[in-house]
Amino acid sequence: QVHLVESGGGLVHPGGSLKLSCVGSGSIRPAVKMDWYRQTPGNQRELIASITESDTTTYADSVKGRFTISRGNAKNTIILQMNSIKVDDAGVYYCHADSWSDTGRIVGSWGRGTQVTVTV
Repeated sequence: QVHLVESGGGLVHPGGSLKLSCVGSGSIRPAVKMDWYRQTPGNQRELIASITESDTTTYADSVKGRFTISRGNAKNTIILQMNSIKVDDAGVYYCHADSWSDTGRIVGSWGRGTQVTVTV
């Protein structure tokens, strides 16, 4: 199971940019899929972007054309480049990974999240 740590959140104005990073450790195999989710108070976590082991990417409609998910240089590391940020992009961003366990099962892991605050 992969241990995930997010970073890069902070305060940003509408129209600005942020780059979030998620570093995974504890697994010798690449994750099957890694994702970014966003959660706002009182709401469930919303899937924002995903990248598969074969580098196929998908995005929520709300962020298409503005956010880019990519792999970092290290194994099980992903980046979320957020451009043209809107007020609605605010929230806690969580990294998630589906990875292989030692018993041959795919298990899900979550990071603790990084806060993105959008202020006018």
